[in-house]
Amino acid sequence: MAVHRSLVIFAIVAFMAPTISLAMDYVVGDDNGWKLEVNYTDWAKDKQFYVGDTLLFKYNNAGHNVYKVTGDDFNGCNVPSNNSLGLFTGNDKINLAAAGKKWYICGVTGHCNQGMKLKITVLDGTAPAPPPNAASTLLAKATNFQIVLGMTLSIAAALIMV
Repeated sequence: MAVHRSLVIFAIVAFMAPTISLAMDYVVGDDNGWKLEVNYTDWAKDKQFYVGDTLLFKYNNAGHNVYKVTGDDFNGCNVPSNNSLGLFTGNDKINLAAAGKKWYICGVTGHCNQGMKLKITVLDGTAPAPPPNAASTLLAKATNFQIVLGMTLSIAAALIMV
């Protein structure tokens, strides 16, 4: 009976493996986090953001915050007067739930004007798979093998139980 459970679990995992989401989590500014003297335009320029990805703003909450703003407020460094629009924990996660342009600024006086702001474009759909290399090609073949093996073992287990 223990073998049967193992086979069923293996089959479920093998079937689920190809459906794992490719959503990415981005720490804004990477190791620098969200602070002054980081060029967030440079940080974002080579990245493609997709619906389902997340942004993580890591910062010292005694001296910074994050506001999601409009394009006009971004360009003018206008901080919303409604504090409920801001994030203040120092470890703020934002899910990118819709495609389009997104703008974020630090609402502390002068910080946005000193470059503490981020503009990104979120694309619809899912991120493309990374280009194949020897390791990923081998993994893809192994995954296909696991699926076939899982189906075979599931059928065998079902026949044994009859």
